[in-house]
Amino acid sequence: MESENAVGTVTIPAGGLIEPAMAMALNVHSSPGVYALLLGAGISITSGVKTGWGVVQDIVGKVAAVRDPDNPGARAEAAADPEKWWEANTSEPLGYSVLLAAAAPLPASRQAMLAEYFEPEEGQEDSKGPTAAHRAIAQLVKRGSVRVILTTNFDRLTERALQEVGISPQVVSRPEQIKGMKPLAHSQVTVIKLHGDYADLEQRNTVDELETYPEELQQLLERVLDEYGLIVCGWSADWDKALVRAVEGTRSRRYPLFWSQYGRFSDAARALTAQHNAVVIDGKNADELFTGLVSRVEALDRLTTAPITRDVAVVQLKRALPDPLRRIELFDLVDQAVTQITDRATPEHRPVLATSATWADTFGSNVRGYRADSEILLHLLATGVFHDDGTYDHVWRRAVERLARLRDTSPSPFNEYLEKLRHLPALLATWTIGVAAILNRREELLATVLYHPEWALPNSGHARLGPAWYLNPNRILIADGMHDMHPSGNGGRFLYPQSNWLKDTLREPFQLIEPSDIAYRDACARFEFLTSMIAMDAGDDFRAVPWSGEFFLDPTWGYDHNGLAATIEAELTDTWPLLRAGAFGGELSRAQKSLAALTEWKTKHGRRS
Repeated sequence: MESENAVGTVTIPAGGLIEPAMAMALNVHSSPGVYALLLGAGISITSGVKTGWGVVQDIVGKVAAVRDPDNPGARAEAAADPEKWWEANTSEPLGYSVLLAAAAPLPASRQAMLAEYFEPEEGQEDSKGPTAAHRAIAQLVKRGSVRVILTTNFDRLTERALQEVGISPQVVSRPEQIKGMKPLAHSQVTVIKLHGDYADLEQRNTVDELETYPEELQQLLERVLDEYGLIVCGWSADWDKALVRAVEGTRSRRYPLFWSQYGRFSDAARALTAQHNAVVIDGKNADELFTGLVSRVEALDRLTTAPITRDVAVVQLKRALPDPLRRIELFDLVDQAVTQITDRATPEHRPVLATSATWADTFGSNVRGYRADSEILLHLLATGVFHDDGTYDHVWRRAVERLARLRDTSPSPFNEYLEKLRHLPALLATWTIGVAAILNRREELLATVLYHPEWALPNSGHARLGPAWYLNPNRILIADGMHDMHPSGNGGRFLYPQSNWLKDTLREPFQLIEPSDIAYRDACARFEFLTSMIAMDAGDDFRAVPWSGEFFLDPTWGYDHNGLAATIEAELTDTWPLLRAGAFGGELSRAQKSLAALTEWKTKHGRRS
């Protein structure tokens, strides 16, 4: 929809095929490094950092307060119209440099005075920090989409966001720096602070100071405006007369101008967008604009980039895991692997309906298909969880959460057992996380991944429960289908086909992590046992059903106070890792009761050989 403020500008109807924000993404993606950003005060609004003029207003208010200490309204009166107050009380014109020289004449005192406006307060490191827009811009720079940033802001939020992702920007805030700067094309990113840095006395704030730029800065600005496309965000064009004239003076643009407008559209901005046939993106704040741009550009990446292989993904994960600056890369690796699964978990690829004659074949095909779709994710989870120290536990849990949502909608019509298979990827992921945690002696992680994320069948009226209940393999993988798909080597049937198949099919992602088949199978048995104990914590409820598996067999369960059951019983103390992490409500008595219930279940329902 055309903005009613954007009279005379070129806009693209929101109801059309390509909306303005989409057009911007297409252009940025097809021409990496061609678009410069012009950022105004609007991009930093949500950070809590004042604009340069806001600092001037506040300091003038403080000067007024100390000048007239008996007048409680002195500060507010001066801050309301600082230029008028300054003119009435001094012989000097109001300017940033004059003001600071008077209020804090020495560098140390000046830095201390300014720090409160631009730096986080002690103990409040999250305040006055980069916004979502700044961090999205840093991602655009990191991927090579943006290499030049013009800003009227004095703060260092852009620089801090770039440093967070491992980028040291070339910063130009004073005219004398321009002669020795690296050429724009040779710098990963150049931040040109048109009005100076907050610590510089050469800042430009007042109307007079904003009337002209030094010659060196003017020439650099004109070069950028001539050679680069431009994305404008958070700039009103109300006060910056020299900048307005520079944009006006770019008579013939080589690349399009995109102008993001949120709120009032000034006369100057309207004139500039009309002159340059700008594409106006109306109604998006800075956070929405730049995070949306990153998402769209990454979506285009996925269309043009060959799918990542399993081994390459694991190598990238290993490199990213110990590096806090690559946390987004690690998140994206796992998230993209989940997306590959969810994109194929549709009735077209994994049918939920079959005739009685084709049911067994469809069941087997779906099980093998879900396993194949999950290949990259399972390798990432096995490697990531095993080598992680807990830093990325939220990433592993998010993978399960996204997969659990595959059953948030019910296709119609469907066969119950084929529909339940839609939770198989979540089961595979949870099993892999659990076994990796056990192999690395991080069993406290089970206290989270087996209780969260909670899920309930939509519109069922059932309570939401954790994976220990809704991902029970014996509910998801019906025994008859498993016997047909996964017969034993001699043509017979496994006593616990679900358990046996899960151990077998998930062995490969653990080959490099745990070469010993015995150690791997012991970890699987322990995972089944602990998960079953948590499942039995539902008490006498019908949901108290264990993950009946091969850990029930006597050689593993044990007898005469030997074996897995006896080992875990001996571990049950107040310092047991699962209890300390919150499993069983942190209550030893509940854990002991669950073990007793599991033992009773085995006595009644278990198979012995």
